[in-house]
Amino acid sequence: MSRVQSPGLRRELGVFGAMMMGLGSIVGTGVFVSIGFAAEVAGSSVLLAIVFASLVAMCNGLSSAQLAANHPVSGGTYEYGYKWLSPRLGFTAGWMFMCAKSASAATAALGFAGYLLNTIGYDQNEYRLSVALIALCALTVVALTGIQRTSRANILIVVVTLCSLMFFVLAGMPWVAAPADEKPLKFFQESGDGFGLLQATALMFVAYTGYGRIATLGEEVREPRRTIPLAVICTLAVSMCLYFSVAYIALAVVGAETYGELTRNQVAPLQAIAEKFPVSGASLILAIGAMTSMLGVLLNLLLGLSRVLFAMARRGDMPHGLSAVSAETGIPWSATLVVSAIIGGLVLFSDVRVTWSFSAFTVLIYYALTNICALRLAPQERLFPIWPAWCGLGACLFLAFWVNWGVWLVGLALIGIGLVWHELISRRAKF
Repeated sequence: MSRVQSPGLRRELGVFGAMMMGLGSIVGTGVFVSIGFAAEVAGSSVLLAIVFASLVAMCNGLSSAQLAANHPVSGGTYEYGYKWLSPRLGFTAGWMFMCAKSASAATAALGFAGYLLNTIGYDQNEYRLSVALIALCALTVVALTGIQRTSRANILIVVVTLCSLMFFVLAGMPWVAAPADEKPLKFFQESGDGFGLLQATALMFVAYTGYGRIATLGEEVREPRRTIPLAVICTLAVSMCLYFSVAYIALAVVGAETYGELTRNQVAPLQAIAEKFPVSGASLILAIGAMTSMLGVLLNLLLGLSRVLFAMARRGDMPHGLSAVSAETGIPWSATLVVSAIIGGLVLFSDVRVTWSFSAFTVLIYYALTNICALRLAPQERLFPIWPAWCGLGACLFLAFWVNWGVWLVGLALIGIGLVWHELISRRAKF
């Protein structure tokens, strides 16, 4: 492989490919894990949380879309922060993205291994780590083959996942049609308090944030001013409909309390719910969808993380060797390999619940910075009105207060570590 230093990547993704990248990032741990966590804290009001979180995500998505359309380079809010705010805030965005999403990627790898071993009846404690690492290595090879081939692999993964979830919705429709006194779903009568609803909304917001992968890949998208906004809007609309439908069916079949317990105690909550369907092989179909969804999340996080690391190396915030790009594939190969190694290391320590809560904090801070950047756009640069950016900023800052305080402390400590690193790198560059 011929390796060269290059400031840019290849623009090869269209609207459909970009949208499928977004769906590949969103339709994973979000639909198979986070809805259950949200149901545990908010009861049947998780349906409201899904809608509220989608509105917050749409405001943030519009901000990301117009920033990416005006500055279509790899790195997402890391680059926007540098351009419209300050180097420290830009670095903070990139650093927090790397910390949170690396852990999320490790969780996705372990999730895939758990679903696979659970399906074929093997001991998870003995084989889970090995299977997770094999999956990570396989997808790293896919990611190194080029963005077009990676996009094709992602489309196949997403199609299988969507078919599995559509089956879940259709197979569960008889429970929706059942008389109200014969099903466990009491929609908003068991909604719990406002605290639970707000906490669930924060958790569900994390489930939508895969649309940011479209902006992160801005340097590899054709006609970014048209493609990115359209792909972001379509991705969020499809995701909201899918999340709401799956949650509605799950609550209708087992109720919010049981759904939360299944998510807490089972490797595969939707698979367990599907066992109640009078359809042969229903559980297996959901297991296959869960496995492909985890693979999709892992693949897209590999792409997003490597592009952010590539952008940080290109600016000098990380070792410059990580900005190397393959002449044949147009892929930042060194950043991709380093990201894969980091994820592999974190596979040893990841915990789904801790990772998800930490992601809630970091993405809220990340997108608060995104909205501040959007507020700095000149009138001629705007594609949308200014009010979505204000709404997105206010919602992110408000929801951040409903995340566990222990997670806050960890997040602030990591921000401090990152800023110390940035200061050391900046001083070194002056000499």
